[in-house]
Amino acid sequence: MTFLRVFLLLCMLLAGALLGLWRGWLDVPPHWNPWAVLDIRETPNFLTSYKLWRLQDDPALCRQALSTSSMRFTPQTDSSPDVSCPLTNTVRVQSAGVAFSSSFIASCPLAAAFALFEQHDLQPTAQAIFGQPVTRVEHVGSFACRTIAGSQRRSQHASANALDIVGFRLADGRRISVLQDWPKQGKNAQFLRQVQQAACTRFNITLGPEYNAAHRDHFHVDMGLWRMCR
Repeated sequence: MTFLRVFLLLCMLLAGALLGLWRGWLDVPPHWNPWAVLDIRETPNFLTSYKLWRLQDDPALCRQALSTSSMRFTPQTDSSPDVSCPLTNTVRVQSAGVAFSSSFIASCPLAAAFALFEQHDLQPTAQAIFGQPVTRVEHVGSFACRTIAGSQRRSQHASANALDIVGFRLADGRRISVLQDWPKQGKNAQFLRQVQQAACTRFNITLGPEYNAAHRDHFHVDMGLWRMCR
């Protein structure tokens, strides 16, 4: 059998398997089914990014995913399309497994990505380094109807698809600041660096203090079209 025939046979088998999953003919655990609802509680795998992507244009599916997390949120009505920065498929986030310095409007996929990040990355990292959880995330906003600095392109903030995180507070009251602790040595700096790298696996773009001076005091995370970890 030639290589081409083997390749075509494998493609046909893969297509048949995907069709079987989609139609429900094959019984596999939801964790391994690309069309099953994203379950925030499950350990992320190679399908997680695809499941997050599916939430962009499906508010009902996205809210189903969020309901599997500890996040407290309120669905928001889509804004009028004729405003400068229309918002669709958004929620107001009140809390997750952590408190926030204030509630914020987020695209539903951004909220889902944060829920994954908080449960599977942020808290395990805090426990490993400090032996205690993060209880509060301090941020400086998600929605801002503006362009990217020095550009005519709309920022992801203009669609509430980005969040700027400036610090964290631990259970013992200790505050970890991106501005103050990133340049130092020690556990706080180690924690921030590990958290930033983990964020790169959950969000499409993660920018920190080493990206440019404008980000010296915060982590920018968003669910835009491109992928970047800086």
